[in-house]
Amino acid sequence: MQTHGLLSKLSLRAVSNSTRHANRPAWSPIWVTIIAIAVGAPLAFQLNAGHAASLDVATLAEKDAQKKREAAVSDDSPMRLRMEKFIKEQQNIIIKELEKVDGKKFRKDEWERKNGGGGITCVLQDGNVFEKAGVNISVVYGSLPKPAIQKMHANHKMLDPNVESLDFFAAGLSMVLHPKNPMAPTVHLNYRYFETANPDGSSQAWWFGGGSDLTPSYLFDEDAIHFHKTLKDACDSHDKTFYPRFKKWCDEYFYNKHRGERRGIGGIFFDDLDEAERDQENTFAFIQDCLKSFIPSYLPILEKRKDMPFTEQEKEWQQLRRGKYVEFNLVHDRGTAFGLNTPGSRVESILVSLPLTASWKYMHEPEPKSREHRLVEMLKDPKDWI
Repeated sequence: MQTHGLLSKLSLRAVSNSTRHANRPAWSPIWVTIIAIAVGAPLAFQLNAGHAASLDVATLAEKDAQKKREAAVSDDSPMRLRMEKFIKEQQNIIIKELEKVDGKKFRKDEWERKNGGGGITCVLQDGNVFEKAGVNISVVYGSLPKPAIQKMHANHKMLDPNVESLDFFAAGLSMVLHPKNPMAPTVHLNYRYFETANPDGSSQAWWFGGGSDLTPSYLFDEDAIHFHKTLKDACDSHDKTFYPRFKKWCDEYFYNKHRGERRGIGGIFFDDLDEAERDQENTFAFIQDCLKSFIPSYLPILEKRKDMPFTEQEKEWQQLRRGKYVEFNLVHDRGTAFGLNTPGSRVESILVSLPLTASWKYMHEPEPKSREHRLVEMLKDPKDWI
């Protein structure tokens, strides 16, 4: 796929500003970029030769590298550097907590992008508690051509549609944890930031996105209530309309439409939070609280379930449910599709979200009135857990 075609595809959207945050079930195309970014897909965005900057002009990545050499990142630093620092700190905190639970260490792979940025992919495989766990960081610098800018301008008025190109920055943390015990749920998390920059390196337009959701094989109502309540508390401390909006958005996005059921019991999901929603500092504070809520939202559940007894049949059911998880990620998730179709992408990081094992049985149906049957019925009709 050519660079121009990729960027044009990324920026196609026709949703008015007045309704764009309210009822969209799908991730905006520019966030498809970020999804790929957050699982480690280096983006091969380059300007055409006629638009290339002269060699003696520092790139945005070089300017930021210089800033970090000159002074520590602080509250006065550009938001892109603050977001990068924050997600790297949270990656370290989360990994330390997960290693305490599992008893084994994550493998850490650091990589760099030719055009600026890079990532840290951390994976724990065949652990004591986790069959597979990935906690990944990506930081990407690139350039948007005029056609992409013009299409994105419809939803982000801060973008100047008349410029020939704009530097952009994107950073995100993405995580998927697959426990061994079928009584312990899989969890997914992703928080990200996107920004375009003026020629002097100052911010021009920006927006945040993210969310977290839970995918159990066996449903424990108290776990679902705890998970949702923790997320609601994080949302309510900033805006009491956030949780109901973002829960609905999550239920609508993580949907296996070919089976008519949700991937799991949901959580929150949101996209394109920019100056139209609230100012940058308050939005960043919201993102920070949401990400920091992960450990209290999930680890108490994991501690209760990781050592529960289970049967061979229950393990087999977990494998079947994981098959549905794989189906969503490979068939419907836009980030996975974009990453795999991006030239030079880091495929191992993109697919780290997949479980180590899964299975499919032809025409399998759970026994009526069984725990397995109750889960499937609930996935067809999302529940209000609070």
